[in-house]
Amino acid sequence: MTPERPQGADAIPQRMAVPEGALPAVEPSASHPPGAGALYAALDLGTNSCRMLIAQPRGSQFQVVDSFSKTVQLGVGLEASGRLSRASMGRTVQALRICQKKIEKHGVKRMRLVATEACRRARNAKDFIRQVRRETGLSLEIIAPEEEARLAVISCAPLVSPRTEQLLVVDIGGGSTELVWIDLSGVPPEERARSIMRLHRGFQPQGEHAARVVDWISVPLGVATLKDQFGDVEDDAARFALMSWFFEENLASFSPYNAQQARDGFQIIGTSGTVTTVAASYLNLRRYDRTKVDGLQMTSDQIDLVIREYLQLGPEGRRTDPRIGRDRHALIMSGAAILQALMRIWPTDRLSVADRGLREGLLYAQMSADGVLEDGPYA
Repeated sequence: MTPERPQGADAIPQRMAVPEGALPAVEPSASHPPGAGALYAALDLGTNSCRMLIAQPRGSQFQVVDSFSKTVQLGVGLEASGRLSRASMGRTVQALRICQKKIEKHGVKRMRLVATEACRRARNAKDFIRQVRRETGLSLEIIAPEEEARLAVISCAPLVSPRTEQLLVVDIGGGSTELVWIDLSGVPPEERARSIMRLHRGFQPQGEHAARVVDWISVPLGVATLKDQFGDVEDDAARFALMSWFFEENLASFSPYNAQQARDGFQIIGTSGTVTTVAASYLNLRRYDRTKVDGLQMTSDQIDLVIREYLQLGPEGRRTDPRIGRDRHALIMSGAAILQALMRIWPTDRLSVADRGLREGLLYAQMSADGVLEDGPYA
């Protein structure tokens, strides 16, 4: 089954800056900002999935009151044609109609609805955005790769260990994979998680004793686009190996790629359906349980064992494995190929599994801007 965000989930508040010269994606706060009971929506339309959270502020965090997740495969055929197909757009509009009804049902006034890699790449993306507006009344915003990476980083801040000096955050999406390498060695241990939150202002230097972004990259290969690249390879193991090495080749311009990294003081945080599915498989969860998965720490060797088991199962075994689920089995090996490449380059004793990401960042961008969180906006 597809992992679904349960009610009552939370993250840490943050506030996003609007890029210079861009129109604000969140409505300006009213003279009397929404109260603590106001509802906020965040929608993430990716290459493979459409996901939304509706939540309300609770102290310095938030509580989910409704959610939606649907595999829409918006990017099917995009690799070959450069366009979103009529069928994939139709499926996506149907899912967005459900989101619109939920927004209307709950009376949500504050929302941010974003699209990522598939819409960044498609030649007919503007036509699709207009179609969505016309048929659902929803206004989608296509965000840049840097903002997508920044939101993923900030949402993972609660999982940063005080012992971490070098941090790699990985977000494996449907159409792209974002990697951000952060140097925390100059930050006092007790301030390291909070220093990650301050990156809401951007990846540029933040001053003395601040988190320093060494490098970041958005690789235009995610679980869907990488699978499409090697769809003509029939042998399961050969296809997996080719996907893994091809992904690694695309990391050559990422500056930490050629640097040796000691395991001590090094942490990777992985946020994606791939990472949470691997974690659920490792825990042998026949029914997904976010409380057991989010924050779980795994080693490179443990991840490798799960991937080897996937290969032994083969396509049919993976299709019927309840730990993987019907919506994930077709894409798990391309995601696992990406994960294996990362573990091959940067073996670690601490990969933290994050069942959180873009939607959480979007929610706190709005809540922090409105000043409805007890801790207030991050400076």
